[in-house]
Amino acid sequence: MTPSPSTAAVVRSSLRPAAAEPKPLVQTGQGRHRLHEDMQALVTGTLMVALGVVLFGKAGLLTGGTAGLAFLLYYATGLEFGWAFFLVNLPFYLFAWRRMGRDFTLKTFAAVSLLSVFSLLLPHGIGIDYLAPGLSAVLGGSLCGVGMLILFRHRASLGGMNVLVLYLQERLGWRAGVVQMVIDCLIVIAALWVADGPRVAWSVLGAVVLNLVLAVNHRPGRYMAV
Repeated sequence: MTPSPSTAAVVRSSLRPAAAEPKPLVQTGQGRHRLHEDMQALVTGTLMVALGVVLFGKAGLLTGGTAGLAFLLYYATGLEFGWAFFLVNLPFYLFAWRRMGRDFTLKTFAAVSLLSVFSLLLPHGIGIDYLAPGLSAVLGGSLCGVGMLILFRHRASLGGMNVLVLYLQERLGWRAGVVQMVIDCLIVIAALWVADGPRVAWSVLGAVVLNLVLAVNHRPGRYMAV
């Protein structure tokens, strides 16, 4: 008695070795970063961002994020920049604590503090007589983007809008770089009433370069280590 075609097919399939599942292009879930790795990332990331900020400042370019909002608030109300920056960031820190967790918030506090220190120290050690606005936008944007990428991959941020875009990426899958780019460009464009057109245009270029680095290199699911 010969087996039916369907029975023979089942026998052949059972004898055939199971096909190996394709390996993902990027390995995920590699575990938590160790403390010394997070510390090194916080220092390296904030140092690169601070250097990018210095290059922006040398060419007189503007910035986005909460620093840009504080800048606009200062011109609109006369409130000192330091207080404006603190008030603008406050709700984002509370949001980070509730939605992103204690560790993320503490790392963000540390990153903001380091960036403040480096931003004060670097100008005293770097002398630049002239820096073309276009070069400043590209170099400064690239450095800030890479520095923020390092922080993001260690579940840290520079506060403010960074907290919001990271939350949207983790919860909704919205790419952090794209969302951040839209926000930064809108904030910089809003500064047209306090700055000349060419300076704002170069500042928009810097924001685009910065966030392209994030959009290309920080996509949901590509890097899950925390």
